[in-house]
Amino acid sequence: MRDYILTLCVTAAVTYLLTGPVRKFAIATGAMPEIRARDVHREPTPRLGGIAMFFGLCAGLLVADHLQNLNSVFELSNEPRALLSGAALIWIIGVLDDKFEIDALIKLGGQMIAAGVMVMQGLTILWIPVPGVGTVSLTQWQGTLLTVALVVITINAVNFVDGLDGLAAGMVCIAAAAFFLYAYRIWFSYGIEAAAPASLFTAILMGMCLGFLPHNMHPARVFMGDSGSMLIGLVLAAAAISVTGQVDPDALKIFEGGTREATHAALPVFIPLLLPLTIIAIPVADLVLAIVRRTWNGQSPFAADRGHLHHRLLEIGHSHSRAVLIMYFWSALIAFGVVAYSVHSASMWSVMLIVALSAVGLVLLLLPRFTPRAPRWAEAFVPPRYRRRKVRSELETLPSLSYERGERTEVLAGMEPVAAEAEPEERTPVPAGVNGATAIGPRSRFPDRRKAGTRG
Repeated sequence: MRDYILTLCVTAAVTYLLTGPVRKFAIATGAMPEIRARDVHREPTPRLGGIAMFFGLCAGLLVADHLQNLNSVFELSNEPRALLSGAALIWIIGVLDDKFEIDALIKLGGQMIAAGVMVMQGLTILWIPVPGVGTVSLTQWQGTLLTVALVVITINAVNFVDGLDGLAAGMVCIAAAAFFLYAYRIWFSYGIEAAAPASLFTAILMGMCLGFLPHNMHPARVFMGDSGSMLIGLVLAAAAISVTGQVDPDALKIFEGGTREATHAALPVFIPLLLPLTIIAIPVADLVLAIVRRTWNGQSPFAADRGHLHHRLLEIGHSHSRAVLIMYFWSALIAFGVVAYSVHSASMWSVMLIVALSAVGLVLLLLPRFTPRAPRWAEAFVPPRYRRRKVRSELETLPSLSYERGERTEVLAGMEPVAAEAEPEERTPVPAGVNGATAIGPRSRFPDRRKAGTRG
C-alpha cells in the first residue's frame, strides 16, 4: 500500500506542477475555443490540460517500475506497456482535436485504433464469468470486439460528462478510488497477482485527477479538453479490462456450493464490468433524456441545447460548485455502494444505508426549491440567502428619480427639488462577442474586449 500511495503522490505532483506551464502554452498556441451557446463558462479558457495528465501518467509508471513491490507488475505482465501505447495514441488525437477540432468520425476511429493497439499487446478480455455455468472462454475476435466496445463506450462517457468545471476529473477520481479498493482486495485477500496491474492503473488515475483538479475547480483556469477526458477514460477502461479479462474467476473458487451461494459469491467478479457503468450511468441517463426532450420538441436528437443534467441543476438554483458536488455525491454513492454490496451482499445493512443516502441526495437536490428563513436571533450565523429581507423606505436608502419635461430631478427626503446635472451621454450597448458571450445571457454592458485577430 505504501508503494501505491507513493506512486499516486508522484503522479499528482507531476500533473499539478505541469498544468501551469501547459496553460501558458495553450494560450500561446491559441488553444482557446470560442464560447458556444451551451457553455457554462463566461470567458474563453485554454484547453490542453491533458498534456500535464499524460506526463503524470508517464511519471507514475516510471516510478512504479523502480519500486521493489511493484516492479513485478512490469516483469510478469505486458499490460503497463499496452496501456502506455494506447494512452499515447489517444492523447495525440486529443491534442490535435483541442487545437484543430478534428471530425468526430476521425476521433472515433482513433479510439478504436488505440483500443486495438492495447489488444495486440495483450490487454484484452479473455473470458467472462457466468453464474451457474462457470468461465466462458472467448475467441480472439469476440474478445477483441468486446474490449474495443468497452474502451470506446467508457471514453465517450467520460467525454460526455465533462460539462462543468471539475466534474469529469472528480467523478473519474471517485470511480477510480472505488475500483482501487476492489482490485486491491482481490490482489491482497485472494493472493491473485493478476489483479496488481489494475490496482496500479487506478492508483495512477487517481493521481492524475487529483493533480489536475486544483486548476480545474470553479472558476477553472484550464480545461482538460479531449486530450484529458479521452485519456482518463481509456485508463479507467484499461483497469476494468485488466481485472475482468485477466483474473481467472475459477481462482476465486466462486462457483462452488448451491446456486444461491454461487450467485452471491460471483458478485465480486462482475464488479469490474459494473464499475465503469458508475461513470456511464449518469451520462447515459442524460443522453436518453436529451434525445426524448429534443424529439418531443420537434428538434434533431443531435441538436445542442441547455437541457443537460448539470444545466438543470443550475436552473433549479444550485450554484456551480454545489451542482458539481451533487454529481460527486451520486457518483460516490453508486460506485462505493456497488463495492460495499459486493463485499457484504448477504447483509441488508448495506442496502438500507444506500437507500438512506439516496434519500439524503434527493433532499439536497431539491433544496433550492425550499428556502427556509432563519429566525432573527440566528441571522448572524447563517448565510445571507437564509436571512429575512429588511424592507426600508426608498427615501431612507436610495434617492428617488422623477422625470419632468425631459429633465431629471433628484428628490431627497426633507430637501427641495434640485436640478440634476447634464444627462450623461447614453451608451450604445456593445454586442456580446467572444469574451462577452455567456451561457446565462449576453453581457452587453461590458465594453468589447476582443483582442486583435479574434473572430467576432
